[in-house]
Amino acid sequence: MFDVIFLQFLNGLDKGAAYALIALGLTLVFGTLGVVNFAHGALFMLGAFCAVLFRQLLTMETITIDPTQLSPWGAPLEVRAPLVQAWFGDFGAVLVNYSVPASIIITIPIMLLVGIGLERGIIKHFYKRPHAEQILVTFGLAIVAQELIKSFFGPNPIPQPMPSDLRGAADIGAFLGMQANVITYPIWRLVYFLFSFIIIGGVFAFLQFTTFGMVVRAGMADRETVGLLGINIDKRFTIMFGLAAVVAGLAGVMYTPLLPPNYHIGMDFLVLSFVVVVVGGMGSLPGAVAAGFLLGILQSFASMTQVKALIPGIDQVIIYLVAVVILLVLPRGLFGRRGVMEA
Repeated sequence: MFDVIFLQFLNGLDKGAAYALIALGLTLVFGTLGVVNFAHGALFMLGAFCAVLFRQLLTMETITIDPTQLSPWGAPLEVRAPLVQAWFGDFGAVLVNYSVPASIIITIPIMLLVGIGLERGIIKHFYKRPHAEQILVTFGLAIVAQELIKSFFGPNPIPQPMPSDLRGAADIGAFLGMQANVITYPIWRLVYFLFSFIIIGGVFAFLQFTTFGMVVRAGMADRETVGLLGINIDKRFTIMFGLAAVVAGLAGVMYTPLLPPNYHIGMDFLVLSFVVVVVGGMGSLPGAVAAGFLLGILQSFASMTQVKALIPGIDQVIIYLVAVVILLVLPRGLFGRRGVMEA
């Protein structure tokens, strides 16, 4: 029984990592700019399709004639191979194999530019507007992005293979000194959790230990005073919007081997991530991360066969039930601050 519980706990960490990453970006935007960004799920989707596009570019084929191989009619055969492999040999083959993690190379600058362009082009005009208007305009942007992806890549999911070396399962039980092959877990899911941990830790370290981050935290607490000190806080907040887009995009990239991306993958995660943000407390970065992992673990345990047999459908509603209970007891969420989203 311990092995089943431990595996469900690991599944919860895996789900929680995705929720926490998306909610972290949402909270960065709300905490700095005060904008309720319903387009954030679309940024997760765009990151996933950066991985798709990168692999499509890598696997573009070149056709050569091999005179040493003949057809039954004696004609030389055509040999098809990825163009990058024809150019770079073994390194090209490795690049194709590791296309998902390698796509981070293009994802970071693309998502940074998308985030900054979105903030400068549209979002900045809604800073002082009611939250209802912010939700409407950002939700509209999400639908536009979704339809653009659908028109370019089609409506069907596009599977992204994980690197061959990272397929299969790791024997966690043996690593913990238990009997071999009792507790095994997919390697890529462990990679995703560790990747999420690094990104979350990096964001917190950036905000806590860098001068830029300290100024941003000061601006989140008292924007007007920081501006009076001669600091261009608007420029720094724009960069933070770009950083939030990068976080969402990287979360999407690394999730593609677990869930083949399609045009509505962002919407699937958006609602859950907003529940996570509200439960953690609007504007609270630690709250977003804590709530993401908490709700991911609870959803994982609720999906156990024994639990679903006892309460059918509980795995579909457990997150919302927990959110209702927490908000009844703590109206501001787990780590919410006084005055945030309050009249």
